[in-house]
Amino acid sequence: MTRLLGGNPAGTAARMTSWLLVEQPGPWTADALERTLGPVLGSERLESLRAAGLRPLLIRRPGRHRRDPAAPRSVYLASGVPGNRWLERREVTDLAGLAELDLEAVVRGEPGHGEPVAGPLFLVCTHGTKDMCCAVLGRPLAGVLGENHPGRAWEVSHVGGDRWAGNLLVVPDGFLHGQLDPGEAVLVAKAAMAGQVQPDQLRGRTSAATPWAQYAEIAVRRHAGLRGLDAALAVDERPVPTDDGEARVVTVRGIDLFYEVVVHRSTAASSGTSRCAGRISPPAYRTESIRLLSTV
Repeated sequence: MTRLLGGNPAGTAARMTSWLLVEQPGPWTADALERTLGPVLGSERLESLRAAGLRPLLIRRPGRHRRDPAAPRSVYLASGVPGNRWLERREVTDLAGLAELDLEAVVRGEPGHGEPVAGPLFLVCTHGTKDMCCAVLGRPLAGVLGENHPGRAWEVSHVGGDRWAGNLLVVPDGFLHGQLDPGEAVLVAKAAMAGQVQPDQLRGRTSAATPWAQYAEIAVRRHAGLRGLDAALAVDERPVPTDDGEARVVTVRGIDLFYEVVVHRSTAASSGTSRCAGRISPPAYRTESIRLLSTV
């Protein structure tokens, strides 16, 4: 387990600024996303959309996975950019209906693709054919969240960072949490329902520009006790000289103050064997200093 190896998930969230979530009941192969969406949307278009920040994902309801070909499927579209978060839902009876979606507009943060939904959704990675950790550690999270928040909790395909399972993505808030057990997932969901962020085991804000920005935002949240969705936003970063590894100065805007965070990154400080996913060698970030700059 990564936590036993001393790994820290802060600064490891994959970049995602918007989402296409497509219900796909039944078991998922390792390449289920490509098999499901590629023939409809085209592989090149999917890659282009991903590069622009849209993350296509498959979802299914927690529990036993039975497929009814005649049943309509839920499709969610969302934007997770601070100041422009929204979530919409529509139904399709055939995956061919996805071709009608203006996904480029979704990337631009433009709503109007379905019925508005009051978020959040709780997406737990359980894509076991990608990595067994996701199934072993993710399914208990999906189960408890499904009981506590029916209709909001979904199992989701690969979100990246299998070594941080159980992984929980909150949409459209845009925060990815890792190394969660069921009790910790309950706390993350409770905070999200109140419009807040649980900083413990937070991998990062997915719309942040870089891992450095993600890490610095989390450091400021913990330092100042900030819980609001946009209470800590990185606005600038620059490299600084260091004797070993890399270092950057990240400016983070808080509620009433700007913070200057010096973040150091080195090669993995520890590695070992996960019971699920083989060798683990995460990069090692640390906070060198946090300094107040000025009022906002």
